[in-house]
Amino acid sequence: MKRTLMALLLIGGLAFAQADGAKLYAQCAGCHQANGQGIPGAFPPLAGHVAEILGKQGGREYLIKVLLWGLQGQIEVKGMKYNGAMPAYNALKDEEIAALLNHIATAWGDDKKVQGFKPFTAAEVKALRDKKLTPQQVLEERKKLGLK
Repeated sequence: MKRTLMALLLIGGLAFAQADGAKLYAQCAGCHQANGQGIPGAFPPLAGHVAEILGKQGGREYLIKVLLWGLQGQIEVKGMKYNGAMPAYNALKDEEIAALLNHIATAWGDDKKVQGFKPFTAAEVKALRDKKLTPQQVLEERKKLGLK
């Protein structure tokens, strides 16, 4: 009985986090679009690219850093180059960043393309929050993952 109750609470908590993540994503949709496809040449797509990032060792941490500290400089996604600046969202609480990342990872099925995907947690965000990186340093982190 206790185990069933805990499972229901966990599932309910994840559903709530995803709902909050969807609301928070409204801030991102202007650039990355509601469908995660971005705007070619201006703002990169998230749909499909998040799975590529999550498939890399250190990819989860990189995504957290992008939300915490932003990203600036030239990147390439799906063969198209982008050279802009993504703002930092470190004013969001750890739980909100985790919820936003869970929405981004699941909304377009990227989580299903990554073996053993686990939802992001507030503890993961908190563990990286004190790093205080610049957007250019986050770009260097991207390069270390082997992403252009």
